[in-house]
Amino acid sequence: MKKKVLIVDDEENIGLSLSLILEGEGYATERYVSASAFRESADGQRAAAILLDVRLPDASGLDLLKEIRQSAPLTEVIMISGHATIADAVQATRDGAFDFLEKPLARDRVLLAVKNACAQSALRADNERLRELVEPGGRMIGTSAAYQAVVDQAALAARSDARVLLTGESGTGKELLAGFIHTNSPFARGPFVKVNCAAIPTELLESELFGHEKGSFTGALGLRRGKFELADGGTIFLDEVGDLQASSQAKLLRVLQEGEFHRVGGERPIRVSVRVISATNRDLAALVAQGGFREDLYYRLCVVPIRMPALRERVADLRGLAEYFLDEFCRRNNFKPKKLAAEVYPQLERYGWPGNIRELRNTIERMAILTAGDLIPVESVPADLRTYQPVSSVQEARAGAERDLLQRALDEAEWNVSAAARRLGMERTSLHKRIRALGLRRG
Repeated sequence: MKKKVLIVDDEENIGLSLSLILEGEGYATERYVSASAFRESADGQRAAAILLDVRLPDASGLDLLKEIRQSAPLTEVIMISGHATIADAVQATRDGAFDFLEKPLARDRVLLAVKNACAQSALRADNERLRELVEPGGRMIGTSAAYQAVVDQAALAARSDARVLLTGESGTGKELLAGFIHTNSPFARGPFVKVNCAAIPTELLESELFGHEKGSFTGALGLRRGKFELADGGTIFLDEVGDLQASSQAKLLRVLQEGEFHRVGGERPIRVSVRVISATNRDLAALVAQGGFREDLYYRLCVVPIRMPALRERVADLRGLAEYFLDEFCRRNNFKPKKLAAEVYPQLERYGWPGNIRELRNTIERMAILTAGDLIPVESVPADLRTYQPVSSVQEARAGAERDLLQRALDEAEWNVSAAARRLGMERTSLHKRIRALGLRRG
């Protein structure tokens, strides 16, 4: 993709000359003859560099420089002037200009300045992406009472080393909240290490969490530090902790009790200081009652329980979230800024969002991709959202009661469907259908 350079100069000949020089070297350019024309374009956020005249017919270039540094911090600005003074150059540098060129502009000097500015812009963008990957504390968006109560609880819990258990449906933002707790905790200077317990095969989980010594098993070609060791002095986030098998639960309990562990194949105990935050979309208390999760481990993890509300419980936050995801997507993909039409919001707010915030984000990105213009109309809302009919509370209650009844019968029969069907007095094939329809699964 060609790097974009913007030229803001009211002298047509100079603007055209700069454009020809830069395009001859493989850059894409856009020209503006006034500050107002530039402001209306909103192109600054997508440019690698801007050549900006100090004196414009409708504004000071130095004032416009300050605006650009605020609105497009990743874009480098090169000031140009035919009436330069030392004071102007000093002021421009203080306000964040990358370079200052005097007219008449020498071709080689312009190309060198633009090349260096684009390189610096790319470095800034890379650093920003790296910061987002390394720093777990993303932006917390929401003003609803339900969400603010959660953030307040998390802020209080963050001040200590107490273990926190985050519960709630998939896609509600539990990982983001875990990052918020870490960055506001005494462990903030340490690493934030994430582990998806459901994604690691049981036979590899011990090695993943605690590491292994060279030669401890086939394929162990060297020493490997585990996640707990890597998280020393920081926070380890155990996502989907409810999916741990019994053997893994026992090993995790030992670490939480004793504060030390052995690498696989190792003899020397390793002590670590780690803050543990865990998360699950399952009902751990019910799993404990059913024997599917160790009670002692549950109480070790659940010192401070925090439940993340589903998106349908915080409808007041939906507009802000949608606008944030849309803006983020456009910036990430170098799209012109887009807006949602006012008629879109009622459609989004009446939908149930079973996939929660993750589903909302995917929906907004899909709408942005499939809309050619800058305004996303209500017709761009996916058909399944526009035709959605909210389920009545009576129907919800009936479905919930049926789900609980069938789940209990299946668990008591150790998921022998034929035996559970006999207990329930229904056909085995009918029970299979209801299991699929209600999304039941073995605990």
